[in-house]
Amino acid sequence: MNRRKSKLLRAVGKVLFILYIVFLIYFLFLAEWYGRSGTEEYRYNLELFREIRRFLTYREQLGTFTVFANLFGNILIFVPFGFFISMAGKTRGFFKTLFCSMGLSLCVEVAQLFTKVGSFDVDDILLNTIGGVLGYIIFSICNLIRRRYNVRKRKKR
Repeated sequence: MNRRKSKLLRAVGKVLFILYIVFLIYFLFLAEWYGRSGTEEYRYNLELFREIRRFLTYREQLGTFTVFANLFGNILIFVPFGFFISMAGKTRGFFKTLFCSMGLSLCVEVAQLFTKVGSFDVDDILLNTIGGVLGYIIFSICNLIRRRYNVRKRKKR
């Protein structure tokens, strides 16, 4: 890939990343249909796996959608973060993505605690971080496929 295409691809990645962050802010703080209205009290969970266990234990009473939205939704919502941060940045790496995902998730959880919208949950930090790492893995696979394709394309010339 020539330098111009590489710069264009990075620019597209940055624009998509910004759009994703806007969506993330809306979804995590403003989406009323997902229960994002303020409360009078602080809600938090500092025990790892407590909420995950609760959702799995009471999955029959809570319903499939609620369990899926909480457990897999927290993973899926951070997959684009891991992908775009790798795509848009000049440097990339597993640990950079891991720590950036964990850092952003911690910021979101702290903001939810102080604004009393949602709750601070260490399980969400874990699930969001897993999602960011999965995004990095998907990016790495796509990047590997792209590089192999470019090598084959050059050999045919």
